[in-house]
Amino acid sequence: MAGQTEFPVSQTVRQSPPVDLSQQYDAEWLRGKHIIVTGGASGFGAGFVKKWASHGASVIVADINTDGGSKLVLELRKELDNPNIHFVHCDVTDWQSQVNMFKEATKLSPHGGIDMVVPNAGMSKPDMLQMPKDLDAPEPPPPNFKEVYVDLIGVLYTVHCAIYWLPKNPGSVAADPASNPASNKRDRHILLIGSMASLAPIMMQPLYGASKHGILGLFRSLRASLYMYGIRINLLCPYFVETGIVPTPARLLLAGGGMGRVEDVVEGATRFAADSKICGRSLAVGPKVRVKEDSKGGFEVVPADSPEGEERALWEAYREDLDDSELFMRNFLKLLNSIVRIRGWAGWVKDVIGAFSYGLRSGK
Repeated sequence: MAGQTEFPVSQTVRQSPPVDLSQQYDAEWLRGKHIIVTGGASGFGAGFVKKWASHGASVIVADINTDGGSKLVLELRKELDNPNIHFVHCDVTDWQSQVNMFKEATKLSPHGGIDMVVPNAGMSKPDMLQMPKDLDAPEPPPPNFKEVYVDLIGVLYTVHCAIYWLPKNPGSVAADPASNPASNKRDRHILLIGSMASLAPIMMQPLYGASKHGILGLFRSLRASLYMYGIRINLLCPYFVETGIVPTPARLLLAGGGMGRVEDVVEGATRFAADSKICGRSLAVGPKVRVKEDSKGGFEVVPADSPEGEERALWEAYREDLDDSELFMRNFLKLLNSIVRIRGWAGWVKDVIGAFSYGLRSGK
């Protein structure tokens, strides 16, 4: 109607503008913040813990792996001279275990509250939701849904606890895209860890894909409502990353296309963690490539030694999702296809040799 004030949905739900990756942030903004990382004993979780603790954050390593978590904490305390790194045992599939972990984490907080929660615990295993091999059996064997309990139900438990504890953080104020992260000492932040399997199908892994699609649905729903509790929520979606979780068959399927790097995943997570003005945004982490802008405002891959363009591994997913929910994936798939063309047969052969070498070393 004429004269009526318009309020965009993004403004109504306190979503910040798209992430400007060229804008500098300071990881020191994390100093003094108290952070819970589930699955913090290994993989991405351990990378987050080390990075954030090195900048003065107080970190809870919440994990079912008592030996690994305790060892990591002792090593980091000594290496970083930061006493505020603690291990708390937690089985993310057990509700009471999560509640007990949050209670203990609050007691261990230097300021009596929690600034950030990262439901990072996850697993990947041979998928049971496939056609049974023995079709002569009188009935199919029951599937094992442990992967769903860890990757989705466990995350829902963690988020449920976070929504209870974050607003109770002493000295914190409601999350605001206009906040100054340099002076915002307290926070209320949930950082979800999805996957490119949140955004697109993943072959032969329907349980993992369903779980990670669930994380995406959780993010897109909560970012439209958590502003009522003053909580900001963001999502990180790594592509296949060079870690021990990627088995040899997957490496063979990916041959020629490149893989992501752990340091780029940590970089994306750290930007979200440190910059309190980022609310309701998601970043995908892909292979690091050199790109330049094309005539249509997108990107095209150029050779690594090209003087044109810039190196990038982080891309905002669902940047324009209020207008076109499929725009990001269409452009990202074009990017991946370009990587294959640029790397050619030489890149494929290199990756295949690397995959077999990895299999011989690891037995996977």
